Amino acid sequence: MTDPIADFLTRIRNAVKANHKVVEAPSSKMKKAITQILHEEGYILAYKFITDEKGHEQIKIALKYHPRTNMPAIKNLKRVSRPGLRQYSSVSTLPRVIHGLGIAIISTPKGIITDKVARRENVGGEVLCYIY
Repeated sequence: MTDPIADFLTRIRNAVKANHKVVEAPSSKMKKAITQILHEEGYILAYKFITDEKGHEQIKIALKYHPRTNMPAIKNLKRVSRPGLRQYSSVSTLPRVIHGLGIAIISTPKGIITDKVARRENVGGEVLCYIY
């Protein structure tokens, strides 16, 4: 697999479209940070890290839906920077997703953070994905 982050986002996207309650994916430091941001921003209910029978760490994510309408909290996930074409952005050119209604996840020297935190910290970096 050449792009594990795109695979992770695709697993979440497919689970949301199929109305699944839980999705599992292989774990890494970057995926853990992205999952933590999704939880802090309210796009997922909960997450936990488990180890399968072979000893590989997995991320188990509980997806969030509206209680009455059953609409998912995640409308769309879009991978921006990819191994073949990295997308970097300075603090002055950081993207605003749907005029601030969505979030962009940025990999910066200060860690993996949202676009709003990156503007506050006055730091740019690689734009990983958009979520709304």
